[in-house]
Amino acid sequence: MVEYANPDVARKRLVEEVLPRAGIRDPRVLEAIARVPRHHFVDEALRLRAYEDKSLPIGNGQTISQPSTVAYIAQSLELTGRERVLEIGSGSGYQAAVLALLVEKVFTIERIRLLAKTAWRRLDGLGLSNVAIRIGDGSYGWPDQGPYDAIIVSAGSPEVPQHLIQQLRVGGRMVIPVGGAHVQKLIKIVKRPTGVDRIELDPCKFVKLIGKFGWQKNRRKGNEGNHALDS
Repeated sequence: MVEYANPDVARKRLVEEVLPRAGIRDPRVLEAIARVPRHHFVDEALRLRAYEDKSLPIGNGQTISQPSTVAYIAQSLELTGRERVLEIGSGSGYQAAVLALLVEKVFTIERIRLLAKTAWRRLDGLGLSNVAIRIGDGSYGWPDQGPYDAIIVSAGSPEVPQHLIQQLRVGGRMVIPVGGAHVQKLIKIVKRPTGVDRIELDPCKFVKLIGKFGWQKNRRKGNEGNHALDS
């Protein structure tokens, strides 16, 4: 367990020792991870574990991804700083916070109202003004703000939704976990003028992408619809 008594020391160890061992080499990604206080994105009871390289529960059956996964996805997208990025599955808001330091604008969607509002408060508290959050079925994407230079799907899907590819610019990239309900593989899609390149990355385990174009389940009142918290 990483000692939380000094979160700055724990975060420095994560960035200088743990992430490089996991293959993270992009200096911009490492700097962004170093600047985002992950302990602000988990419940008080779990803050002792905030800088372990592990996923942690955030309530409502959802998790905050392990730091190496967040960093690996960002590194895989080869971000330059000029991108408009769509994130599907805001969760705690941690990945959006990291992305906000790497790109021009982040659009993020969360189907669970409580998580979306909590994420927004955290992002606003950090002064990250280049993030817009919408509450709704993320499997639809956010077409009226596209096209995007990159899309990240932070939940496992049985297949790659084709309409999300349509929301990418030519040359745009998408990383999405694809597979069964419990184990998936990260897939990188690169949109070309005449089609797409599909690149298989690492095995992974994400919560389900719930929605019309993901895994179906009964909708719970108050969790669906399209409601922007910021734009």
